[in-house]
Amino acid sequence: MVAVGQALSGLVSAIITTWNSAPFLRRCLDGIRQQSYEPIELIHVDNASEDDSVALVAGAARQIVNSENRGFAAAVNQGIAVAHGQYVLLVNPDAFLERDYVASLVRALEAAGEMFGMATGKLYRADVPDVIDTMGIRMTRTGRHLDIQEGSPSEVFGVSGAAAMYTRRFIEDVSIGGEFLDEDFHTYREDADVAWRGRLFGWRALCVPEAVGHHVRTVTPERRRSLPAFINMHSVKNRFLLRLKNEGLYLALRNAPFELARDLVAIAAVLTIERSSLPAFAWLWKNRRRILEKRREIQRRRRVSDRALASWFR
Repeated sequence: MVAVGQALSGLVSAIITTWNSAPFLRRCLDGIRQQSYEPIELIHVDNASEDDSVALVAGAARQIVNSENRGFAAAVNQGIAVAHGQYVLLVNPDAFLERDYVASLVRALEAAGEMFGMATGKLYRADVPDVIDTMGIRMTRTGRHLDIQEGSPSEVFGVSGAAAMYTRRFIEDVSIGGEFLDEDFHTYREDADVAWRGRLFGWRALCVPEAVGHHVRTVTPERRRSLPAFINMHSVKNRFLLRLKNEGLYLALRNAPFELARDLVAIAAVLTIERSSLPAFAWLWKNRRRILEKRREIQRRRRVSDRALASWFR
């Protein structure tokens, strides 16, 4: 379940999920420990790492060690289930937050209004310090979600899971079947899914540029062929799962020429050069009933029309 008792006012629960993440963890932990904001409880969920990830985070307020890799989404849900914070901060182990990151996000959320449930800062590429990694998520008419890397946005479609803060009210309102992040996603695109669902339910997202962090971006299109096959498979699966759950008829028709053209390219690539991702389509067919059940629940509970959201898809 997503809620355990009553959230403690002002407390931030920082959740780190790891899977063989030891090379990055010391810097990540230093970033959390140096935060000017108090109080913060650190929760660590490990997905069966074979390195020193568990030992490095032994001082966490709560540590959950899984016997298998359950995926990022399931691990985050485990962390949320034991968290006591009014705010929940997801921190990738390869992210490093500067001193006022948490304080800036909490202050901005408290000032923004009750329907702002998501916030992110400005994250720079750790390996290229002057390049922005993300300031939030933007959607395209091709069905893609991309990181915002330029401009000065104050409100964004959603926030990247690399260093995202959510309010407890947001988490409880958008959860489906006791899951905040949809565990069917396993790895990648789950942040875009919860952002889209949040938008459908009337929630809004903030970018707070004065909250600065740094992120090691390991998954990029140019590195795709060097990634593990199971990661690429989930990426293909989740590209369709994202729309099957959240896209209404109006947006589907409006975006169809753009989405279908890109879908054909993706399918052709899987059939020719990335056949290891073929199980993505078998998974979608096998689990079609569960996907449709989630879709029905989301569409039943939506408070915002596709027409009202259309301007975000460009």
